[in-house]
Amino acid sequence: MRIFNSRATRALTAAVAVGLIATGCASDRDKGEDKKDGAKDTFVFGAPGDPASLDPALASDGETFRVTRQAFEALLEHESGGSKLVGGLAETWSSNPAGTVWTFNLRKGVKFHDGETFDAAAVCANYDYWFNWKGTYQSSAVSYYWQTIMGGFAKNEDKEAPKPNYKSCTVKDDNTAVIEVNEPSANLPGGFSLQALAIHSPKALKEYEKQEATAKGDAITYPKYSQEAGTVAGTGPYKITKWNKGNKEVTLERFDGYWGDKAKVKNLVFRTIDTESGRRQALQAGDIDGYDLVAPADIKTLEAGGFQVPTRDVFNLLYLGMSQGANPALKKPEVRQAIAHAVDRENIVKTQLPEGGKVATQFMPDTVAGYSDNVKKYDFDTAKSKQLLAAAGESKLSIDFCYPTEVTRPYMPAPQDIFELVKADLEKAGIKVNPKPSKWNPDYIDATEAGSCALHLLGWTGDFNDGYNFIGTWFAEFDKQWGFKDDKVFAAVKAGSLQGDPTKRTDLYKKANEVIMDYLPGLPLSSSPPAIAFGKNVIPPKVSPLTQENFAEVAFK
Repeated sequence: MRIFNSRATRALTAAVAVGLIATGCASDRDKGEDKKDGAKDTFVFGAPGDPASLDPALASDGETFRVTRQAFEALLEHESGGSKLVGGLAETWSSNPAGTVWTFNLRKGVKFHDGETFDAAAVCANYDYWFNWKGTYQSSAVSYYWQTIMGGFAKNEDKEAPKPNYKSCTVKDDNTAVIEVNEPSANLPGGFSLQALAIHSPKALKEYEKQEATAKGDAITYPKYSQEAGTVAGTGPYKITKWNKGNKEVTLERFDGYWGDKAKVKNLVFRTIDTESGRRQALQAGDIDGYDLVAPADIKTLEAGGFQVPTRDVFNLLYLGMSQGANPALKKPEVRQAIAHAVDRENIVKTQLPEGGKVATQFMPDTVAGYSDNVKKYDFDTAKSKQLLAAAGESKLSIDFCYPTEVTRPYMPAPQDIFELVKADLEKAGIKVNPKPSKWNPDYIDATEAGSCALHLLGWTGDFNDGYNFIGTWFAEFDKQWGFKDDKVFAAVKAGSLQGDPTKRTDLYKKANEVIMDYLPGLPLSSSPPAIAFGKNVIPPKVSPLTQENFAEVAFK
């Protein structure tokens, strides 16, 4: 999931210019107790950031998907607590040998939250709706994941939109949908599991069509329906009933017509608390029942207090991005190598990450097929960094270094602390660092997406287990965030995406990682197993390496 992630940063490069909704003083939690028998019927989860949209098709960030995943389902899903693909709204699926025709055998008896029936026509209505987007919807800031998985549109209006790969969706019968693409892709079938391609009620789609997203410069105004509850309708175990922006809360209510196992708790509230200490204190005080991105230093304290703190498996990457368009010195390989040698990544892992964190040697974690043991290494060596800077004629290098505020991410638990460590390392090598802090959304995301941050901290949590979901996100083609053009890098990355044989594809990803690290567009820093905390009286859901927890599994003891 993206970025909120660079290209990983693309959908929240947008500012949501919509007014606040319902800013009353009482939070939705205050109404969440069953007054008859005293049993709790509301689970409140402390989220690190606000969602961007209630329509997942318009988003690319984890906080949006955390909310929408409870209300919307895709054709495919991942097994609870794992990364294996399993049936979602499709019970089974298959493809032709070329990987260009995908057949989905759909679940029967599924209803949308608005009472509409789920069937093959609904599947095709969604895919054709996205394919026919026009205007601002074609901006990569709005339709990042559609473009990543399916390419461009029926009629490309945005000059940066890729060639369309989606060809058609056909209703074979009520319970069978056939999706065709023009060329095979490493993003399939994994892409069919994305929240951005979750299925909406056709009735709701007709309402969506009446509203437009608009843009003024880089600022996006999302359509009203995506910024307030009442219109969006999925098939999930919960339905979205309120977005109280004043109180920074999204409220969902159990959907009793759900086709699968019903949610165990009636009401679900996501409350934004953007600091680690604030979330911890809220859990300890009983104001919330769980929260994500636990500070590593807080894990033992919480466990000693009787709280539950499961840790996810590693499936993410933090990196130091380098934008060659923002500082010409970065075009010199010696300067990029000098920066790499200057940073003590082991210190970052030891002091900033939970147990199980690892130094990254390439742009994917070692849990992903395609990880190579033969990439070029850039060991911590301040003296060598100084030598490389001198050889490049950049002994007095001055560079802007952007870092985000008001956010924590699974791969980046404490952005400012990590920034300070990297800054100190660079200064020891003689580099003058100009700090550039900015609010995560929209300012920081906008700046990194535009390539205006010479150095910056960003990362990625995988959407599904394929190497292209990592390296293809950044290095398959020119991206302003990095600001370089190198046909050898681009070709190496694309080669894997076009290979249908899984074993050969993995070998090509390994080669691509080696080519990328020879070029060194930026510096992979670390991979982290993010921790998530729950109250003493909570039966938690299975935790997911993809951060795709299903809160319908939550119950109270």
